Amino acid sequence: MTEKAVQVIEKQNKLVFIVDIKSYKSGIKSAVESAFGAPVTAVQTLIDQDGKKRAFVKFRNAGAAGNIAIKLGII
Repeated sequence: MTEKAVQVIEKQNKLVFIVDIKSYKSGIKSAVESAFGAPVTAVQTLIDQDGKKRAFVKFRNAGAAGNIAIKLGII
């Protein structure tokens, strides 16, 4: 967890996950919704310089990303 990822949680209500390179946005969305029980608004993906795929998941409910991060022990 980087400082930038923590700022994204606090300011944009998003969580950052490293996912399989072959995964699709719709699959990521359904997996996150079923795992955490929180509705997802949008999923953005990127492949970083190390070849890892990152998914930026935006939640519909305000503060949901922070609550999930606390449950996971990230914050």
